Amino acid sequence: MGTPLGDFVRAKRDSIQPESLGLPSHGRRRSPGLRRQDLATRAGISVEYLTRLEQGRDRNPSVAVVNALADALSLDAAERGHLRYLAKITGGECVAHAQPAPPRREVRQAVLQTLRLLEPGIAVVTNRLGDILARTSGYEAVMRTSGLLDAESPNLTRHLFTDPRAKAFFADWDEIADQQVFDLWLAPSVESSEWFTTELAPVAGPEFTHRLNRHVVPQRGELRIDHPSAGALRLLRETLELPDDAQQLLVLLPADEQTAQAVDRLRDRPHGRLRAIS
Repeated sequence: MGTPLGDFVRAKRDSIQPESLGLPSHGRRRSPGLRRQDLATRAGISVEYLTRLEQGRDRNPSVAVVNALADALSLDAAERGHLRYLAKITGGECVAHAQPAPPRREVRQAVLQTLRLLEPGIAVVTNRLGDILARTSGYEAVMRTSGLLDAESPNLTRHLFTDPRAKAFFADWDEIADQQVFDLWLAPSVESSEWFTTELAPVAGPEFTHRLNRHVVPQRGELRIDHPSAGALRLLRETLELPDDAQQLLVLLPADEQTAQAVDRLRDRPHGRLRAIS
């Protein structure tokens, strides 16, 4: 049985073309990407050790090995951070509990007050699992036709993988899906593993589990929406991390005048006020 660390190293190795690192292609091969021999040589470790690491038979690589693998795979800053995180949880350093704790859904009053100051802008508070915990009227105005807010307890991750309307609404659905799945790795491990193995995976299907095991580190560019009544919207994303709460405050800003005008029209329609879910 593999590990998140081994899966990530193998996925990155498979995605690298040898020529991009100045290595010979070795002709046609059954497996894509970089050979284990080439990666092991670049990282200064044995092929046998790399094999054990990828297969999950070695779960405690040293910091030096993790850094050497990051260098050998030419990882960027975000990917290096993810590799270090996976090494930590694979090594069992995360705190384990007898009973999985439910995700925190309460939003602090100070955060709610901050959200009110952003009215009538487009802003939302979420946790790493994708739960929509509080939102402004502007966020509701933009998202109401997506189906995301129809559920009693809205969850963006579940919506993306189980509601067919999501693929029509989010112009870059593949990228958004990768981002949401990646964030599951950053959630408290006990909460996230219990939730996505017992609740999400059975209904989300293989498209979700495939993305989960690919460990694609997202770039998080513009959010593009194909709004059924407002047309194409381009929104810039600004995220404020709330580490003590394991939550995020996401603010969406119109990227062009056309989007700004469309959002203003959506706001003029009847809508609710700031909502917090607990």
